[in-house]
Amino acid sequence: MSQCTTQERGPASLEEHLVAVGRGDLAAFGPVYEAAAPRVLGLANRLLRDAHQAEEVAQEVLLQVWQSASRFDPARGSALAWVMTLAHGRAVDRVRSSDAARRRDLADARLGVVREHDETVAAAEASLDAVRVRRALAALPAGQRQALELAYFGGHTHREVAHLQGVPLGTAKGRIRDGLLRLRSVLASEVAQPA
Repeated sequence: MSQCTTQERGPASLEEHLVAVGRGDLAAFGPVYEAAAPRVLGLANRLLRDAHQAEEVAQEVLLQVWQSASRFDPARGSALAWVMTLAHGRAVDRVRSSDAARRRDLADARLGVVREHDETVAAAEASLDAVRVRRALAALPAGQRQALELAYFGGHTHREVAHLQGVPLGTAKGRIRDGLLRLRSVLASEVAQPA
């Protein structure tokens, strides 16, 4: 009996690489990056018409691909379509943000308002945000809270979180996903409450 080698089957598809990235395979990200980066940057350049912002958006998108590859479902579409959807959304968000800042600056100029960057205010806002996040994390069930802390503050992969928590990989991924959804909900309800 002859065994089928990788060369006989041909190179792995982009979908296979992205699924492997979702399982924490760092080596599989190389082919995903090589196939997607030029297209992501091209789309960002077309939408933003600013090379610096397009590069920032491309970097953010590729980081998002690495961090959220486990959400890719090959049954729902191609890997490239999934990546480009992320890229389009991120680029559109950047365009909207830039437009809003421009409109705000124009309105300020018409009214004669001068906005200065105040480091003390920025530090205070960051401190308040940190307090809100800590409080929201404390409201999560222990398994979700620990999974999020390991993944986002400890820098562990989903597989490492599963090992450290002594649970199956799917359970760790579920805890991270559900924890993020609950964290978002808690933070959103806190922001919506009047001071």
